[in-house]
Amino acid sequence: MRIESISLLNYRNLREVNVSFSPKVNCLIGSNGMGKTNLLDAVYYLSFCKSSVTVNDSQNIFHEEPFFMIQGNYMTDSGINEEISCGLKRGEKKQFKRNKKSYDRLSDHIGSVPLVMVSPADNVLIAGGSEERRRFVDMVISQYDSEYLNALIRYNRVLQQRNVMLRADVMSDAEMFSLIEEMMVAEAVRIHQGRKQFVEELVPVFSRFHTIITGGNEEVALLYRSHLNENDLRELLVASRADDRSLGYTSKGVHRDELVMKLGGYPIRKEGSQGQNKSFLVALKLAQYDFLYRKGGETPILLLDDIFDKLDSNRVEQIVNLVSGDGFGQIFITDVNREHTDGILEQIDGAYRLFEVDQGEVKLRRER
Repeated sequence: MRIESISLLNYRNLREVNVSFSPKVNCLIGSNGMGKTNLLDAVYYLSFCKSSVTVNDSQNIFHEEPFFMIQGNYMTDSGINEEISCGLKRGEKKQFKRNKKSYDRLSDHIGSVPLVMVSPADNVLIAGGSEERRRFVDMVISQYDSEYLNALIRYNRVLQQRNVMLRADVMSDAEMFSLIEEMMVAEAVRIHQGRKQFVEELVPVFSRFHTIITGGNEEVALLYRSHLNENDLRELLVASRADDRSLGYTSKGVHRDELVMKLGGYPIRKEGSQGQNKSFLVALKLAQYDFLYRKGGETPILLLDDIFDKLDSNRVEQIVNLVSGDGFGQIFITDVNREHTDGILEQIDGAYRLFEVDQGEVKLRRER
């Protein structure tokens, strides 16, 4: 799938933008703060019904304007035109439409426009807590498995109910706990299976990409850690009721799962340099792309936001060679360095468009 054009009104610092894209490589150059990342974020928004930058939707509206609007025109792999649009007025619920038809639930849209974004914000996967890595795993799986997403929603709802019971002044009876825990177990088994299979399939592809990017000079590993790997969750929940009541929350379950990232046999957050961390994350995201490509019905869009900073020229060259090959579809690349971008484009044989972004305005400078 590819996005052929996008129209924006009042999205972040982009007052009014109408731009058509290359089906293969699109480079956005400009100084920091000019709007390059905001344009990528608008493309991201049309895939995930939310921003990759802000949590509060109203913060995406340009200054004092009353609304923002994004509309994207897409072409599927089979040649079908699709229109995805969204809009938000201050104080109102956002509207999200596909081919002018509103969704009953935003979750129904997830996976319709598969997309992978690589950005400096990905460092939270290494530096942040386990919830960041679980969110990454869940986001990938949910793009191709709607039942997994529904199981995750149901699990979190029941988890909240158990936590409320744990914090109540009066202890609920064992029968009520058993009922809630049975519901948790049913959803947890589905979630655990999905995550385990995902990591097992991701690891060899991740290792292959990492070896290509780094020349095979670094030993890395990805491991899935879960209470359910070796234990029965039902038994764990029953055994932990007293301790959980003292804690005020549920200490066992798939909401405590961890994606362990290692470099040289040790946690990468303690061992990795900036360049090593970035190489690890780029390989991880490219493996995510490959995974979605094989699992889904459409070729994902790839967004590369300022990813070449902190990487040496050899690693940059390997990444460019990878993403410009036949295994990848439409690509967006941002950079602040025009000479750097020109060097990247010299390595690319196919079609491309080079845009300059300045003070929220997007202008086509070169194409092939």
